[in-house]
Amino acid sequence: MTTEHVDVLIVGAGLSGIGAAAHLVKDLPGTSYAVLERREASGGTWDLFRYPGIRSDSDMHTLGYRFRPWRGDVSLADGASILDYVRDTAREYGVDRHIRYGHRVVAAAWDSTTARWTVTAEVEGGTRMVTADFLWSCSGYYDYDRGYTPHFEGQDRFGGEVVHPQHWPDDLDCAGRRVVVIGSGATAVTLVPALARAGAAHVTMLQRSPTYIVSVPGRDAVKGRLTRLVGEDRSYAVTRWKNIAVQSALYRVSRRRPDLVRRVVRKTNVAQLPPGYAVDTHFRPAYDPWDQRMCLVPDGDLFAAIRDGSASVVTDRIVSFTETGLELESKERLEADVVVTATGLNLQLFGGAELSVDGEAVKPHETMAYRAMMLSGVPNFAFTVGYTNASWTLKADLVAEYVVRVLKRMRSTGTRTVVPVRDESVGEVPLMDLDAGYVQRVVHTLPRQGTVAPWSLKQSYLHDALAIRTARLDDGVLVWS
Repeated sequence: MTTEHVDVLIVGAGLSGIGAAAHLVKDLPGTSYAVLERREASGGTWDLFRYPGIRSDSDMHTLGYRFRPWRGDVSLADGASILDYVRDTAREYGVDRHIRYGHRVVAAAWDSTTARWTVTAEVEGGTRMVTADFLWSCSGYYDYDRGYTPHFEGQDRFGGEVVHPQHWPDDLDCAGRRVVVIGSGATAVTLVPALARAGAAHVTMLQRSPTYIVSVPGRDAVKGRLTRLVGEDRSYAVTRWKNIAVQSALYRVSRRRPDLVRRVVRKTNVAQLPPGYAVDTHFRPAYDPWDQRMCLVPDGDLFAAIRDGSASVVTDRIVSFTETGLELESKERLEADVVVTATGLNLQLFGGAELSVDGEAVKPHETMAYRAMMLSGVPNFAFTVGYTNASWTLKADLVAEYVVRVLKRMRSTGTRTVVPVRDESVGEVPLMDLDAGYVQRVVHTLPRQGTVAPWSLKQSYLHDALAIRTARLDDGVLVWS
Protein backbone atom coordinates (compact mmCIF):
# COMPACT_ATOMS: atom_id res chain seq x y z
CA MET A 1 0.00 0.00 0.00
CA THR A 2 1.36 3.40 -1.04
CA THR A 3 1.54 5.92 1.80
CA GLU A 4 1.22 9.59 0.91
CA HIS A 5 3.65 11.99 2.59
CA VAL A 6 3.20 15.73 3.10
CA ASP A 7 5.05 18.44 4.96
CA VAL A 8 1.94 19.43 6.94
CA LEU A 9 -1.19 17.38 7.51
CA ILE A 10 -4.29 19.28 8.59
CA VAL A 11 -7.22 17.43 10.14
CA GLY A 12 -10.59 19.06 9.53
CA ALA A 13 -11.93 21.12 6.61
CA GLY A 14 -14.03 23.56 8.58
CA LEU A 15 -13.46 27.21 9.42
CA SER A 16 -10.17 26.45 11.22
CA GLY A 17 -8.76 23.90 8.78
CA ILE A 18 -9.42 25.93 5.65
CA GLY A 19 -8.00 29.01 7.35
CA ALA A 20 -4.89 27.06 8.39
CA ALA A 21 -4.33 25.80 4.85
CA ALA A 22 -4.84 29.28 3.38
CA HIS A 23 -2.13 30.61 5.73
CA LEU A 24 0.27 27.96 4.46
CA VAL A 25 -0.52 28.86 0.85
CA LYS A 26 -0.02 32.60 1.27
CA ASP A 27 2.74 32.68 3.90
CA LEU A 28 4.77 29.53 3.30
CA PRO A 29 4.65 28.76 -0.43
CA GLY A 30 6.12 25.48 -1.52
CA THR A 31 4.78 23.61 1.50
CA SER A 32 3.12 20.34 0.61
CA TYR A 33 -0.03 19.73 2.60
CA ALA A 34 -3.29 17.80 2.70
CA VAL A 35 -6.52 18.30 4.61
CA LEU A 36 -8.27 15.18 5.88
CA GLU A 37 -12.02 15.64 6.35
CA ARG A 38 -14.14 12.90 7.87
CA ARG A 39 -17.36 14.02 6.18
CA GLU A 40 -18.15 14.27 2.47
CA ALA A 41 -18.34 18.06 2.49
CA SER A 42 -16.29 20.99 3.74
CA GLY A 43 -17.49 23.67 6.12
CA GLY A 44 -17.46 21.82 9.42
CA THR A 45 -20.04 23.24 11.82
CA TRP A 46 -21.58 25.36 9.10
CA ASP A 47 -22.33 22.35 6.93
CA LEU A 48 -23.31 20.01 9.78
CA PHE A 49 -25.94 22.17 11.49
CA ARG A 50 -29.11 22.62 9.43
CA TYR A 51 -31.68 23.68 12.01
CA PRO A 52 -33.97 26.65 11.24
CA GLY A 53 -32.34 30.03 11.76
CA ILE A 54 -28.79 28.68 12.13
CA ARG A 55 -26.48 31.69 12.32
CA SER A 56 -23.28 32.92 13.91
CA ASP A 57 -23.23 33.73 17.61
CA SER A 58 -20.31 36.14 17.08
CA ASP A 59 -20.18 39.17 14.81
CA MET A 60 -18.98 38.35 11.32
CA HIS A 61 -16.31 41.05 11.22
CA THR A 62 -14.35 39.11 13.84
CA LEU A 63 -15.59 35.64 12.85
CA GLY A 64 -14.33 36.29 9.32
CA TYR A 65 -10.66 35.67 8.56
CA ARG A 66 -8.24 38.53 9.17
CA PHE A 67 -6.76 38.00 5.71
CA ARG A 68 -10.08 37.83 3.80
CA PRO A 69 -12.69 40.49 4.60
CA TRP A 70 -16.28 39.53 5.29
CA ARG A 71 -18.24 41.54 2.73
CA GLY A 72 -21.20 43.62 3.81
CA ASP A 73 -22.46 44.99 7.09
CA VAL A 74 -24.42 42.00 8.43
CA SER A 75 -23.39 41.39 12.04
CA LEU A 76 -24.78 37.91 12.73
CA ALA A 77 -24.91 36.01 9.44
CA ASP A 78 -26.99 32.97 8.57
CA GLY A 79 -25.32 29.58 8.30
CA ALA A 80 -25.61 29.33 4.51
CA SER A 81 -23.79 32.63 4.03
CA ILE A 82 -21.00 31.58 6.38
CA LEU A 83 -20.67 28.24 4.58
CA ASP A 84 -20.37 30.05 1.25
CA TYR A 85 -17.70 32.32 2.73
CA VAL A 86 -15.64 29.40 4.02
CA ARG A 87 -15.89 27.49 0.75
CA ASP A 88 -15.14 30.58 -1.33
CA THR A 89 -11.98 31.04 0.75
CA ALA A 90 -11.00 27.44 0.04
CA ARG A 91 -11.46 27.97 -3.70
CA GLU A 92 -9.64 31.31 -3.76
CA TYR A 93 -6.53 29.82 -2.15
CA GLY A 94 -6.74 26.46 -3.91
CA VAL A 95 -7.32 24.63 -0.64
CA ASP A 96 -10.32 22.75 -2.06
CA ARG A 97 -7.95 20.75 -4.30
CA HIS A 98 -6.08 19.45 -1.23
CA ILE A 99 -9.05 18.17 0.78
CA ARG A 100 -9.42 14.39 1.11
CA TYR A 101 -13.06 13.70 1.97
CA GLY A 102 -14.33 10.63 3.76
CA HIS A 103 -11.17 10.31 5.88
CA ARG A 104 -11.93 9.79 9.56
CA VAL A 105 -8.67 10.09 11.47
CA VAL A 106 -8.57 7.50 14.24
CA ALA A 107 -4.89 7.46 15.23
CA ALA A 108 -1.71 9.48 14.85
CA ALA A 109 1.65 8.04 15.90
CA TRP A 110 4.89 10.02 16.18
CA ASP A 111 8.18 8.24 15.56
CA SER A 112 11.28 10.07 16.80
CA THR A 113 13.67 8.01 14.66
CA THR A 114 12.10 9.26 11.44
CA ALA A 115 10.74 12.53 12.89
CA ARG A 116 7.39 11.84 11.28
CA TRP A 117 3.77 11.34 12.10
CA THR A 118 1.94 8.34 10.70
CA VAL A 119 -1.76 9.06 10.59
CA THR A 120 -4.37 6.33 10.20
CA ALA A 121 -7.70 7.27 8.65
CA GLU A 122 -10.75 5.13 8.15
CA VAL A 123 -12.04 5.36 4.58
CA GLU A 124 -14.72 3.54 2.69
CA GLY A 125 -13.61 -0.05 2.39
CA GLY A 126 -10.69 0.08 4.79
CA THR A 127 -7.97 2.37 6.12
CA ARG A 128 -5.43 4.74 4.65
CA MET A 129 -2.07 5.90 6.00
CA VAL A 130 -0.62 9.37 5.53
CA THR A 131 2.75 10.49 6.91
CA ALA A 132 3.64 14.07 7.72
CA ASP A 133 6.44 16.12 9.21
CA PHE A 134 3.94 18.26 11.12
CA LEU A 135 0.41 17.46 12.30
CA TRP A 136 -2.19 20.19 12.80
CA SER A 137 -5.55 19.32 14.36
CA CYS A 138 -8.33 21.68 13.25
CA SER A 139 -11.27 19.44 14.07
CA GLY A 140 -12.89 21.69 16.66
CA TYR A 141 -13.83 20.54 20.12
CA TYR A 142 -17.12 18.68 19.91
CA ASP A 143 -18.39 15.30 18.78
CA TYR A 144 -19.93 15.56 15.31
CA ASP A 145 -21.72 12.23 15.66
CA ARG A 146 -23.69 12.83 18.86
CA GLY A 147 -25.08 15.94 20.46
CA TYR A 148 -25.63 15.93 24.21
CA THR A 149 -29.09 14.87 25.37
CA PRO A 150 -29.71 14.09 29.05
CA HIS A 151 -31.99 11.24 30.06
CA PHE A 152 -35.65 12.26 30.19
CA GLU A 153 -38.06 10.04 32.05
CA GLY A 154 -40.89 8.73 29.90
CA GLN A 155 -39.55 9.97 26.59
CA ASP A 156 -40.45 6.69 24.89
CA ARG A 157 -44.17 7.26 25.49
CA PHE A 158 -44.26 10.71 23.89
CA GLY A 159 -46.44 10.62 20.79
CA GLY A 160 -44.77 13.51 19.00
CA GLU A 161 -41.29 14.00 17.53
CA VAL A 162 -38.10 14.58 19.52
CA VAL A 163 -35.13 16.05 17.64
CA HIS A 164 -31.69 17.37 18.53
CA PRO A 165 -30.56 20.47 16.58
CA GLN A 166 -27.30 18.74 15.63
CA HIS A 167 -29.34 16.16 13.72
CA TRP A 168 -32.21 18.19 12.30
CA PRO A 169 -34.29 16.15 9.82
CA ASP A 170 -34.60 17.70 6.36
CA ASP A 171 -38.29 16.84 6.23
CA LEU A 172 -39.34 18.17 9.63
CA ASP A 173 -42.14 20.74 9.22
CA CYS A 174 -43.17 22.62 12.36
CA ALA A 175 -45.79 24.82 10.70
CA GLY A 176 -49.03 24.80 12.69
CA ARG A 177 -47.50 22.63 15.42
CA ARG A 178 -46.75 23.27 19.08
CA VAL A 179 -43.01 23.23 19.67
CA VAL A 180 -41.08 23.09 22.94
CA VAL A 181 -37.37 23.93 22.75
CA ILE A 182 -35.49 22.61 25.78
CA GLY A 183 -32.50 24.83 26.52
CA SER A 184 -31.51 28.49 26.78
CA GLY A 185 -28.15 28.69 25.02
CA ALA A 186 -27.21 30.12 21.63
CA THR A 187 -28.98 27.34 19.72
CA ALA A 188 -32.24 27.68 21.65
CA VAL A 189 -32.43 31.48 21.35
CA THR A 190 -31.85 31.12 17.61
CA LEU A 191 -34.42 28.37 17.10
CA VAL A 192 -37.29 29.94 19.02
CA PRO A 193 -37.82 33.07 16.86
CA ALA A 194 -36.96 31.17 13.67
CA LEU A 195 -39.62 28.52 14.33
CA ALA A 196 -42.12 31.22 15.29
CA ARG A 197 -41.47 33.02 11.98
CA ALA A 198 -41.84 29.70 10.13
CA GLY A 199 -45.44 29.39 11.30
CA ALA A 200 -45.34 27.16 14.35
CA ALA A 201 -48.59 27.32 16.31
CA HIS A 202 -46.56 28.34 19.35
CA VAL A 203 -42.95 27.96 20.48
CA THR A 204 -41.99 27.57 24.13
CA MET A 205 -38.41 27.89 25.33
CA LEU A 206 -38.19 25.65 28.39
CA GLN A 207 -35.15 26.39 30.53
CA ARG A 208 -33.91 25.14 33.87
CA SER A 209 -32.31 28.51 34.55
CA PRO A 210 -31.90 31.80 32.65
CA THR A 211 -29.04 32.87 30.41
CA TYR A 212 -27.66 36.34 29.72
CA ILE A 213 -29.27 37.41 26.44
CA VAL A 214 -28.23 40.64 24.74
CA SER A 215 -29.81 42.23 21.70
CA VAL A 216 -27.42 43.53 19.03
CA PRO A 217 -28.09 45.33 15.74
CA GLY A 218 -28.49 42.93 12.83
CA ARG A 219 -26.37 45.24 10.69
CA ASP A 220 -23.27 47.17 11.66
CA ALA A 221 -24.10 50.79 10.82
CA VAL A 222 -20.47 51.89 11.28
CA LYS A 223 -19.31 49.29 8.77
CA GLY A 224 -21.90 50.41 6.24
CA ARG A 225 -20.91 54.07 6.45
CA LEU A 226 -17.18 53.32 6.40
CA THR A 227 -17.51 51.11 3.33
CA ARG A 228 -19.12 53.95 1.41
CA LEU A 229 -16.29 56.27 2.46
CA VAL A 230 -13.11 54.18 2.27
CA GLY A 231 -14.02 50.88 0.59
CA GLU A 232 -14.59 47.31 1.75
CA ASP A 233 -11.08 46.27 2.82
CA ARG A 234 -10.32 49.32 4.95
CA SER A 235 -13.77 49.41 6.49
CA TYR A 236 -13.43 45.73 7.40
CA ALA A 237 -10.14 46.33 9.22
CA VAL A 238 -11.52 49.27 11.19
CA THR A 239 -14.78 47.50 12.04
CA ARG A 240 -12.92 44.39 13.08
CA TRP A 241 -10.79 46.32 15.57
CA LYS A 242 -13.79 48.29 16.78
CA ASN A 243 -15.64 45.06 17.54
CA ILE A 244 -12.59 43.45 19.14
CA ALA A 245 -12.28 46.44 21.45
CA VAL A 246 -15.98 46.32 22.36
CA GLN A 247 -15.88 42.55 23.02
CA SER A 248 -12.76 42.85 25.13
CA ALA A 249 -14.13 45.78 27.13
CA LEU A 250 -17.42 43.97 27.81
CA TYR A 251 -15.59 40.88 29.02
CA ARG A 252 -13.24 42.85 31.29
CA VAL A 253 -16.06 44.89 32.80
CA SER A 254 -18.14 41.73 33.26
CA ARG A 255 -15.37 40.11 35.28
CA ARG A 256 -14.47 43.20 37.31
CA ARG A 257 -17.91 44.72 37.84
CA PRO A 258 -20.45 41.93 37.33
CA ASP A 259 -23.23 43.74 39.19
CA LEU A 260 -22.99 46.70 36.83
CA VAL A 261 -23.26 44.45 33.75
CA ARG A 262 -26.17 42.58 35.35
CA ARG A 263 -28.05 45.86 35.78
CA VAL A 264 -27.35 47.04 32.24
CA VAL A 265 -28.42 43.74 30.67
CA ARG A 266 -31.56 43.63 32.82
CA LYS A 267 -32.46 47.19 31.83
CA THR A 268 -32.15 46.41 28.12
CA ASN A 269 -34.19 43.21 28.56
CA VAL A 270 -36.98 45.06 30.40
CA ALA A 271 -37.16 47.63 27.60
CA GLN A 272 -37.82 44.89 25.03
CA LEU A 273 -40.26 42.73 26.97
CA PRO A 274 -43.98 43.32 27.53
CA PRO A 275 -44.96 45.55 30.49
CA GLY A 276 -45.06 43.60 33.74
CA TYR A 277 -43.13 40.66 32.28
CA ALA A 278 -41.43 38.43 34.89
CA VAL A 279 -37.95 39.41 33.74
CA ASP A 280 -36.27 38.31 36.97
CA THR A 281 -37.79 34.84 36.65
CA HIS A 282 -36.84 34.21 33.04
CA PHE A 283 -33.91 36.53 32.25
CA ARG A 284 -31.90 36.88 35.47
CA PRO A 285 -29.16 34.24 35.66
CA ALA A 286 -27.85 33.00 39.00
CA TYR A 287 -24.24 33.23 37.78
CA ASP A 288 -22.08 36.23 36.91
CA PRO A 289 -21.77 37.55 33.34
CA TRP A 290 -19.33 35.50 31.26
CA ASP A 291 -19.18 32.61 33.71
CA GLN A 292 -20.96 31.16 30.70
CA ARG A 293 -21.06 32.54 27.19
CA MET A 294 -23.51 35.39 26.59
CA CYS A 295 -26.14 34.89 23.89
CA LEU A 296 -26.60 37.52 21.20
CA VAL A 297 -29.92 37.99 19.39
CA PRO A 298 -30.04 40.12 16.22
CA ASP A 299 -32.42 43.08 16.47
CA GLY A 300 -33.98 41.50 19.56
CA ASP A 301 -35.82 38.86 17.52
CA LEU A 302 -36.37 36.59 20.54
CA PHE A 303 -37.92 39.44 22.52
CA ALA A 304 -40.08 40.39 19.53
CA ALA A 305 -41.48 36.84 19.37
CA ILE A 306 -42.33 37.02 23.08
CA ARG A 307 -44.02 40.41 22.63
CA ASP A 308 -46.22 39.26 19.76
CA GLY A 309 -47.21 36.07 21.59
CA SER A 310 -45.77 33.60 19.08
CA ALA A 311 -43.21 32.44 21.66
CA SER A 312 -42.95 32.20 25.43
CA VAL A 313 -40.39 31.26 28.08
CA VAL A 314 -40.98 28.79 30.90
CA THR A 315 -38.39 28.40 33.67
CA ASP A 316 -38.90 25.04 35.34
CA ARG A 317 -37.55 21.49 35.51
CA ILE A 318 -38.83 18.46 33.65
CA VAL A 319 -40.30 15.60 35.66
CA SER A 320 -41.09 13.43 32.66
CA PHE A 321 -42.46 13.28 29.17
CA THR A 322 -46.14 12.48 28.83
CA GLU A 323 -47.97 11.11 25.80
CA THR A 324 -48.71 14.65 24.67
CA GLY A 325 -45.91 16.78 26.05
CA LEU A 326 -43.97 17.44 29.26
CA GLU A 327 -44.81 17.42 32.94
CA LEU A 328 -42.86 19.95 35.02
CA GLU A 329 -41.91 20.15 38.69
CA SER A 330 -44.41 22.99 39.14
CA LYS A 331 -47.14 20.51 38.06
CA GLU A 332 -47.62 22.53 34.87
CA ARG A 333 -48.01 20.51 31.68
CA LEU A 334 -46.64 21.72 28.38
CA GLU A 335 -48.46 20.27 25.40
CA ALA A 336 -46.23 19.69 22.39
CA ASP A 337 -46.20 18.11 18.95
CA VAL A 338 -42.41 18.56 18.59
CA VAL A 339 -39.78 18.70 21.33
CA VAL A 340 -36.35 20.06 20.40
CA THR A 341 -33.54 19.10 22.79
CA ALA A 342 -31.20 22.10 22.42
CA THR A 343 -29.27 20.71 25.38
CA GLY A 344 -25.73 21.15 24.16
CA LEU A 345 -22.68 19.42 22.77
CA ASN A 346 -20.44 16.53 23.71
CA LEU A 347 -16.90 17.87 23.87
CA GLN A 348 -14.31 15.81 22.00
CA LEU A 349 -10.65 16.64 21.43
CA PHE A 350 -8.82 16.09 18.14
CA GLY A 351 -11.88 14.55 16.49
CA GLY A 352 -11.57 11.51 18.72
CA ALA A 353 -8.18 10.49 17.30
CA GLU A 354 -5.74 8.68 19.60
CA LEU A 355 -2.27 10.25 19.71
CA SER A 356 0.90 8.40 20.62
CA VAL A 357 4.58 9.33 20.85
CA ASP A 358 7.13 6.57 20.27
CA GLY A 359 4.56 3.92 21.09
CA GLU A 360 3.26 5.54 24.27
CA ALA A 361 -0.31 6.83 24.27
CA VAL A 362 -0.74 10.55 24.84
CA LYS A 363 -3.16 11.20 27.69
CA PRO A 364 -4.34 14.78 27.16
CA HIS A 365 -5.11 15.40 30.86
CA GLU A 366 -1.50 14.61 31.69
CA THR A 367 -0.19 17.25 29.27
CA MET A 368 -0.01 21.03 29.57
CA ALA A 369 -1.10 23.31 26.75
CA TYR A 370 1.60 25.62 25.40
CA ARG A 371 0.04 28.93 24.30
CA ALA A 372 -3.25 26.95 24.08
CA MET A 373 -2.09 25.50 20.75
CA MET A 374 0.57 22.82 21.39
CA LEU A 375 0.93 20.00 23.94
CA SER A 376 3.86 19.41 26.24
CA GLY A 377 5.88 16.38 25.20
CA VAL A 378 4.15 16.04 21.82
CA PRO A 379 6.53 16.96 18.94
CA ASN A 380 5.57 18.74 15.71
CA PHE A 381 1.94 19.05 16.70
CA ALA A 382 -0.50 21.96 16.95
CA PHE A 383 -4.22 22.29 17.51
CA THR A 384 -6.69 25.08 16.92
CA VAL A 385 -9.36 25.87 19.49
CA GLY A 386 -10.97 29.30 19.47
CA TYR A 387 -11.90 31.65 22.26
CA THR A 388 -14.87 31.00 24.53
CA ASN A 389 -15.42 34.74 25.13
CA ALA A 390 -14.92 36.06 21.59
CA SER A 391 -15.04 34.96 17.97
CA TRP A 392 -13.49 31.57 17.24
CA THR A 393 -11.52 32.82 14.25
CA LEU A 394 -9.64 35.47 16.20
CA LYS A 395 -7.70 32.71 17.92
CA ALA A 396 -7.62 30.48 14.83
CA ASP A 397 -5.82 33.19 12.85
CA LEU A 398 -3.29 33.72 15.67
CA VAL A 399 -2.59 29.99 15.90
CA ALA A 400 -2.05 29.85 12.13
CA GLU A 401 0.34 32.79 12.19
CA TYR A 402 2.36 31.20 14.99
CA VAL A 403 2.50 27.77 13.35
CA VAL A 404 3.74 29.39 10.14
CA ARG A 405 6.49 31.11 12.15
CA VAL A 406 7.49 27.78 13.66
CA LEU A 407 7.52 26.05 10.27
CA LYS A 408 9.58 28.86 8.71
CA ARG A 409 12.12 28.52 11.50
CA MET A 410 12.31 24.76 10.99
CA ARG A 411 12.75 25.17 7.25
CA SER A 412 15.45 27.85 7.49
CA THR A 413 17.51 26.01 10.13
CA GLY A 414 17.02 22.44 8.98
CA THR A 415 15.33 21.61 12.28
CA ARG A 416 13.26 18.44 12.16
CA THR A 417 11.62 18.46 15.58
CA VAL A 418 10.09 21.07 17.86
CA VAL A 419 8.41 20.20 21.15
CA PRO A 420 7.26 22.20 24.20
CA VAL A 421 8.94 20.84 27.33
CA ARG A 422 7.08 21.32 30.54
CA ASP A 423 8.64 22.79 33.66
CA GLU A 424 7.29 20.62 36.47
CA SER A 425 7.41 23.55 38.87
CA VAL A 426 4.66 25.37 36.94
CA GLY A 427 1.31 25.10 38.69
CA GLU A 428 -1.76 23.64 36.98
CA VAL A 429 -5.29 24.99 36.50
CA PRO A 430 -8.15 23.83 34.23
CA LEU A 431 -7.78 24.67 30.55
CA MET A 432 -11.27 26.18 30.27
CA ASP A 433 -12.90 28.17 33.06
CA LEU A 434 -16.46 28.23 31.72
CA ASP A 435 -19.22 26.81 33.93
CA ALA A 436 -21.02 25.52 30.82
CA GLY A 437 -22.20 21.93 31.12
CA TYR A 438 -20.36 20.70 28.03
CA VAL A 439 -17.09 21.86 29.63
CA GLN A 440 -17.76 20.69 33.18
CA ARG A 441 -18.75 17.19 32.06
CA VAL A 442 -15.27 16.51 30.65
CA VAL A 443 -12.95 19.12 32.17
CA HIS A 444 -10.99 16.36 33.94
CA THR A 445 -10.05 14.81 30.56
CA LEU A 446 -8.65 17.99 29.00
CA PRO A 447 -5.06 19.22 28.87
CA ARG A 448 -4.16 21.54 31.73
CA GLN A 449 -2.99 25.11 31.49
CA GLY A 450 -0.25 26.58 33.61
CA THR A 451 -0.21 29.45 36.04
CA VAL A 452 2.52 31.38 34.17
CA ALA A 453 3.28 32.24 30.56
CA PRO A 454 3.60 30.67 28.05
CA TRP A 455 1.46 27.96 29.63
CA SER A 456 -1.32 30.26 30.84
CA LEU A 457 -4.41 31.08 28.80
CA LYS A 458 -5.53 34.71 28.99
CA GLN A 459 -8.75 34.48 26.91
CA SER A 460 -7.81 37.91 25.59
CA TYR A 461 -7.24 38.59 21.90
CA LEU A 462 -5.59 41.93 22.63
CA HIS A 463 -3.08 40.20 24.91
CA ASP A 464 -2.53 37.23 22.59
CA ALA A 465 -2.19 39.32 19.44
CA LEU A 466 0.82 41.03 20.96
CA ALA A 467 2.24 38.05 22.86
CA ILE A 468 1.92 35.46 20.09
CA ARG A 469 3.06 37.68 17.25
CA THR A 470 6.12 39.02 19.09
CA ALA A 471 7.05 35.99 21.20
CA ARG A 472 10.59 34.69 20.77
CA LEU A 473 10.66 31.18 19.37
CA ASP A 474 13.79 30.56 21.45
CA ASP A 475 11.87 30.99 24.68
CA GLY A 476 13.47 28.19 26.66
CA VAL A 477 10.28 26.14 26.48
CA LEU A 478 10.28 25.06 22.84
CA VAL A 479 13.08 22.56 22.26
CA TRP A 480 14.41 22.37 18.69
CA SER A 481 16.44 19.46 17.42
